[in-house]
Amino acid sequence: MQTTYSLRILLTLLIINAATLAPASVYNVKNYGAKGDGQTIDSDAINAAIDAAAANGGGTVLLPAGDYLSYTLRLKSNITLKIDAGATLIAAEPTADRGYDAPEPNAWNQYQDFGHSHFRNSLIWGEGLEGVSILGPGKIFGRGLSRGNGPHAAPYGSPPPPAIDGLLPDVLAADGDFEILHRPDIVPGPFGHPNARDTLADGIANKAIALLSCRNVTMRDLTILHGGHFAIITTEVDNLTIDNLLIDTNRDGIDIDACQNVRISNTSVNSPWDDAICLKSSHALGRPRTTENVTITNCAVSGYDEGTLYDGTRKRTWKTRGGPHGRIKLGTEAGGGFRNITISNTTFDHCRGLAFEQVDGGVLEDITVSNITMRDVQNAPIFIRLGARLRNPDATGPGTVSRILIDNVTAWNVAPEHGIIMAGLEGHPIEDLVLSNLQFHYRGGGTAAQAQRIVPEFERDYPDPYNFGTMPAWGMFARHVKNLQLRGVEFRAISYDARPAILLDDVQGARVSDLHISGDYNEDAWATSNVSKFHARDTSGLQNGPQL
Repeated sequence: MQTTYSLRILLTLLIINAATLAPASVYNVKNYGAKGDGQTIDSDAINAAIDAAAANGGGTVLLPAGDYLSYTLRLKSNITLKIDAGATLIAAEPTADRGYDAPEPNAWNQYQDFGHSHFRNSLIWGEGLEGVSILGPGKIFGRGLSRGNGPHAAPYGSPPPPAIDGLLPDVLAADGDFEILHRPDIVPGPFGHPNARDTLADGIANKAIALLSCRNVTMRDLTILHGGHFAIITTEVDNLTIDNLLIDTNRDGIDIDACQNVRISNTSVNSPWDDAICLKSSHALGRPRTTENVTITNCAVSGYDEGTLYDGTRKRTWKTRGGPHGRIKLGTEAGGGFRNITISNTTFDHCRGLAFEQVDGGVLEDITVSNITMRDVQNAPIFIRLGARLRNPDATGPGTVSRILIDNVTAWNVAPEHGIIMAGLEGHPIEDLVLSNLQFHYRGGGTAAQAQRIVPEFERDYPDPYNFGTMPAWGMFARHVKNLQLRGVEFRAISYDARPAILLDDVQGARVSDLHISGDYNEDAWATSNVSKFHARDTSGLQNGPQL
């Protein structure tokens, strides 16, 4: 009996000793010197915890409750960075002798702006990793991050300043002049990049999270405030899951660039100055790579004043050219192309609408949109553009836009300047579009003079509805389109509009059924030019329209 008892004690001591010697699976940053007091720079301590976890094959790096001032954090493979309840990771303001990692060189930076071309000048970055997670429920506050176009961070919740030469600088200097970083050593390429006003000095960061060439990545249950140029940018990141994030920021929310197998769900993004969720396929890798197999579902995008989604007030006082952004967009950087994208069960409020833009010679195909509601739409509720900017060394001509299905969408209080815009190029039509079960309510107010406007092709211009100007039709403008179907569509003018509801120009093969034009509108509801193979039934406003 005594022998058995002694063996049990010995076994217990061995188990305790083994547990003491075994690598920890959770690495509390306070054990590595982090203070979490909102005053001490904690990035060295947090990076030490990341390195320790990586040296033992991986683990969870824990930020318990507290405020952690930080410069750059460098992720490693098989690391979970967990920002716990009550914890805030705060981007510190750079100083003359300390700041963030310098942007790495990129030989291809002439094809996209500075923010898309560099990754290490970020609060959190990782390259060539796998098995990485960034988890909440705590917060990331990008207080010291630049939003681009200038070296300094704008204060959290500050309104957008007026534009200079089409750029929005960060802050006003004390003497009232705009303070923009000038880099005389920067020589722009043929596409205007790199741009001296867009380029940041070493030590300045402009992204909250930047990941390059990674796989098997998860971000979940986080809040990101004031995220700089990008709250999240991922380039060539495959098997990416983004779930249950709240982002309230001063420029782009989430940018997915040249990524494949991506799931974005249950996420709210407020981004009054730029896009909320944006898919791209830039040339930052030095080669084209398609963004494909992407699902965006159960999300909300908006353009409220920054910080007012987070605090629940949802204010709408800021004024910007073309209205607040806050939309979901594919493009503009699009040389690699887009395939197999689904957007569903998502709300748009006080922002721009859907934008699908292929202007760099790639493909944009096999896109489905369903179950969308929009309120207070600031420009085109749907914008589909095939252009010829061709900012891509592999482009031999315009790309293609084809096979897009948009179903079950309502839009209330659409701004009067733009209806739906579908604009291809002569000889390069947008093909195979289906719009079904739409109910769009337009503000109206267009004039007879606006109805006579001839819209330029703008084939090489930046593709955005506000660059097209006020359109000569209030409901839909379609030019250079082939095989267009409209089914179960209602366009309603809330107040009188003297423009036609629908303008078709160079449209080959249109099938229209159960289309209803209502409200206070011009009886000449259709305007057509060079339309062929047109079939319609149960469609209003055609008594003076196309010959069937």
